[in-house]
Amino acid sequence: MDGRRTGRATTRGRSVVLRAAGPAAVLGAALVLAGCAGAGGGGEQEGAAAVGRQSEGPYWVDPDGTAARQAAAYTEDGDERNAALIQRIARQPVGEWIGPDNPASEVQGVTEAAAADDRDALLVLYNIPHRDCGRFSRGGAADGDAYRAWVDGVARGIGDRGATVVLEPDALLHLVDGCTPRELHEERYGLLKDAIRRLKRQPATTVYLDAGNAGWRSPDALDQPLRRAGIAEADGFSLNVSNFQTTAASTEFGRKVSERIGGKPFVIDTSRNGNGPYTGGDPAENWCNPPGRALGEPPTTRTGDELVDAYLWIKRPGESDGDCRGGPKAGAWWPEYALGLASAAK
Repeated sequence: MDGRRTGRATTRGRSVVLRAAGPAAVLGAALVLAGCAGAGGGGEQEGAAAVGRQSEGPYWVDPDGTAARQAAAYTEDGDERNAALIQRIARQPVGEWIGPDNPASEVQGVTEAAAADDRDALLVLYNIPHRDCGRFSRGGAADGDAYRAWVDGVARGIGDRGATVVLEPDALLHLVDGCTPRELHEERYGLLKDAIRRLKRQPATTVYLDAGNAGWRSPDALDQPLRRAGIAEADGFSLNVSNFQTTAASTEFGRKVSERIGGKPFVIDTSRNGNGPYTGGDPAENWCNPPGRALGEPPTTRTGDELVDAYLWIKRPGESDGDCRGGPKAGAWWPEYALGLASAAK
């Protein structure tokens, strides 16, 4: 579940570089994509122009994101069908996974671009030391001091602008399932609690601490870990990040977790759960680039459930889970997988 990385997407024989976006590049991409709207008229093509505008809801859409660039490349090559499919992703707000270097300037750029459009930024922090236990998305800050400095940089980059932060997907899950060595547990609990406190010093920042997914363990397993990690000072928790559990199952699971921690609300990652979890392979790897999945409910804060603050696309649809099932490294753009998600969407 890495953040944005430089990658390449092959488009009709040519390689298009899909780079992490900067606010200075926004206008150019918006104009390119707006040009798509006149090609076919109506239907999906009307959505192409919307990539440069804002979707409904409070979150910013990056018109220079990887999906937007891919849609523009398909259009330039005359592949209107695939361009329209990728636009289903490109015109929705997705999480901005903050990189390990220069967090203050990166976050400042994202939040300033969002504020300029009168929207909030959706940020994902995924840099805890010993991240992913050395597996597909291994990495993270060198030590606790480095992590605290990184979180401080993120907070300074946010400033007084609006931001929703999803804090450290899998960090708690791996404490409970035994993946993270026991001698590292106390430090991790402390780092998560400190991160929540630091981020909540920013006046317009909302923080959701990750709590795994509905296909993992019992809600009873999360009660004490969430409390020890500082959930009382967070705004709520997140579920299903980079996973495929249905929205109904995630809601039921979230309600049970919420009951155990004082009624805290939660958000659900619906980016790829349109067809639910994959059950046709090795259960240990059904989370990694499973075939036949689909985009889920579009991001919205109108969930119809007082405990569910939002459906969000936290995982960026079309980015690989890791080098499994023919995929590129974790976090790299994979246009074929993106097309599959979009074409299967209801």
